Amino acid sequence: GALLVSERIDREELCGALSPCSLSFEIVVENPLELYSGAVEIQDINDNDPVFPSSQARLEISESVAAGARFPLESAQDPDVGVNSLQTYQLSANPHFALDVQTRVDGSKYAELVLEKELDREEQRELHLVLTALDGGSPPRSAHVQIHIDVVDANDNAPVFNQSAYKASVRENTPSGTLVARISAYDLDDGPNGDIVYSFSSHTPAKVRELFALDSATGELRVKGQLDYEETKLYEIYLQAKDKGAVPGVAHCKVLVEVVDVNDNAPEVTVTSVYSPVPEDAAPGTVVALLSVTDLDSHDNGLILVQVSDVNDNAPKSSQDSYDVYVLENNVPGIPILNVSATDPDLGRNAHLSYTLLQGDPTVGHIFSINRENGTLYLLTSLDHEDQVEFSMMVQVQDGGSPPLATNVSVSVFVTDLNDNAPTVLYPHPNTTATYTDVVARGTPAGHMITKVVAVDADAGYNAWISYTLLQATDPSLFSVGLHSGEIFTARQLREDEAPQHTLVILLKDHGEPVLSASATVSISVAEVVKEVFTDLTDMAPANDPRRHVTFYLILAVILVSAAFFITMLSVGIFKCYKWRQSKELFNSSRNTLYRTPGPFHHIDAVRGGFTPPNFYHQVYLTTDSRQSDLLCKKPFTSSPLGSRQSTMRNGEPGLYHQIVGTASRLPTPAE
Repeated sequence: GALLVSERIDREELCGALSPCSLSFEIVVENPLELYSGAVEIQDINDNDPVFPSSQARLEISESVAAGARFPLESAQDPDVGVNSLQTYQLSANPHFALDVQTRVDGSKYAELVLEKELDREEQRELHLVLTALDGGSPPRSAHVQIHIDVVDANDNAPVFNQSAYKASVRENTPSGTLVARISAYDLDDGPNGDIVYSFSSHTPAKVRELFALDSATGELRVKGQLDYEETKLYEIYLQAKDKGAVPGVAHCKVLVEVVDVNDNAPEVTVTSVYSPVPEDAAPGTVVALLSVTDLDSHDNGLILVQVSDVNDNAPKSSQDSYDVYVLENNVPGIPILNVSATDPDLGRNAHLSYTLLQGDPTVGHIFSINRENGTLYLLTSLDHEDQVEFSMMVQVQDGGSPPLATNVSVSVFVTDLNDNAPTVLYPHPNTTATYTDVVARGTPAGHMITKVVAVDADAGYNAWISYTLLQATDPSLFSVGLHSGEIFTARQLREDEAPQHTLVILLKDHGEPVLSASATVSISVAEVVKEVFTDLTDMAPANDPRRHVTFYLILAVILVSAAFFITMLSVGIFKCYKWRQSKELFNSSRNTLYRTPGPFHHIDAVRGGFTPPNFYHQVYLTTDSRQSDLLCKKPFTSSPLGSRQSTMRNGEPGLYHQIVGTASRLPTPAE
């Protein structure tokens, strides 16, 4: 039963760097039949010297390199293991560099030069150092390498990696050429000093260079050889980026590549012993053979698995029950606006999903389409916020099972407004040949409202908020315009020597981006008495006008209308004063209510006559003094499958906004 050595044992030849190194065997004993397993561990002795790849190393280091910079050195290799392997490095004494010994994940050592004192090329052009590698044997074995350092001028910016360490995983059966990782560095220099070349660091093991390839231009690390999980599970790859300067700057990084196991090893059944022949009278339980089953793969790849077939018992499930999508109007047709995402935990055809639009509204099918395979929703036409602000549709997600299961997802598309409509002047009408002349008497005090420019903007929100400014006037000091009301007031008291005729050009601008504008021209006559104006108007008529015999009746009509207008304005003023006093008393009695719904509108012209789209419904809430109150407006009333989507917004906030303008006060012209 003695186990003998039949030939000389070389641990490095048998196991390489694997530790511990053991040889396993099995012993069969018969009568009775028994099986024993054994193993012989081959212990290492320090019979190998450390070896450097070359006897000399040359480094080029710029004098501008700051203290603390690191420079990797050639690593020595020692086939011994344990304490007999390479343990440390030593550096000859010098005033500039220190040695930093690092340990890899597998326990191997490598050395880096660390600059402690900055170099000065004018003081010393080159340095000679000796690097010694020592193992842990007793006595230790060593190897030496001469390091020649040239101190030269170089570009002042070294490449910089966007991260110091990269992590990647790759399957062991990955074919050659497969991308593992892409490292990236940048250099602030220009020209060749900023061009970067990627390469393996000098202490990268030769085995790694055989298995991986690095593109020097793009920094792409690809599989080169055949990876084997059972041999090595993790590779620690050291890479560097070097520019093309006269003295290239260098940056270093590390890539950790994890090898993922695949089921590439079939189970092996081994018949260790066969007891044959078997007597016919052998009792039940008699050992006939010893069998062992092994699989070199790991985890689940090493089990004998039972496959469970799938049944289509799960309906597709969307990440959201509903989607709200906001799209700017005037969009480019054909753009994707949404990706409906759904999953199905089933397998195969049972998990294959298809997306369709349910045709509830026939217009939806002409405006939207969905990719059947990936659920991307496309907009086929250009939308207009002024035409329709909301679309509702239902997307059905169906799997490929038999019978198929489906889930419906609601999608609402809201068309947001762009400033694509300029303000439209309603008064004075810009497209009429009639001349609108407003009259003001001499001596009228400052602050008197003469007339009002009325305009609307088809856009919404800030895009429809109109401001009025006085662009041009016969006498700019005489009149002023309300910034947001468009009301034209006297800026000072009219003197007796004022010009009889004034022309004002009012600039109307919205608050969109970009700003759109329009202009309105207002004519104002200054007269001592109303009769003077009528005389001027009569003088303006052609001499051969056949209707001049009705001048008297026109003058009489204007006088009557003016008197009626004066009485009306006086009545309105008295009524407003009464309402103000009444509202003040009401406000003092109920301070807990900020807004109330007024009765009939007073001193407000709701612009009608087709200027507001028919499908819009407005609720307007005003305080008792509408000139100092916020305007609250609800969004357009449209049917929505998601319930009420109406939201209230304050004056000046984005959303639907329609300006309510005051009544324009003016005298009718003779043509009227």
